[in-house]
Amino acid sequence: MKMITTLLAIGVALAPSQVSQQTMEEALQNRRASCMDSCMRERPNPDLQRQEVIALERETARAVQLNNATFFNRVYSEDYSGVLSHGEVVNKARLMAVVSTPDIQYESFAATNIKVLIFRDTAVATCVWSMRAIFKGQRISSQMLVMHVYVYSPSGYRVVTSQITPLPPYARQPL
Repeated sequence: MKMITTLLAIGVALAPSQVSQQTMEEALQNRRASCMDSCMRERPNPDLQRQEVIALERETARAVQLNNATFFNRVYSEDYSGVLSHGEVVNKARLMAVVSTPDIQYESFAATNIKVLIFRDTAVATCVWSMRAIFKGQRISSQMLVMHVYVYSPSGYRVVTSQITPLPPYARQPL
């Protein structure tokens, strides 16, 4: 009787580790399958991806010109963080507030020389922003070098970070 009790106690003690080991193996197999699905799935055409990001860059310039912050709500990620041309670090809410300010009225705002590099689910876009505007009654114009980093999500490309650098008046556009 003691022997049966001892064997039963050992069996009970080992049972959770076998279930745990089996669960861990299943989890590992599921992870491998998920990784394989991710690696083996057909990637979208890089040229189409590039064209999508170029279109988003142009839409960004148009949204800035129109002081339209709703575009940024749709395309910029919730955890967006970027740096404006005067060095201010902004999150999504602050960027939307800056874009929608009535203090500046754009006469023109264009994104040119757009270049896009794509690596897996990430796209890096660079371009030159050229603008003419009236800021608090004063006419201004400038050019800025802009970099946006996009990450592909189920809802399309989202901007996760950006950097805007003012170009001196004598600078030529990069080739």
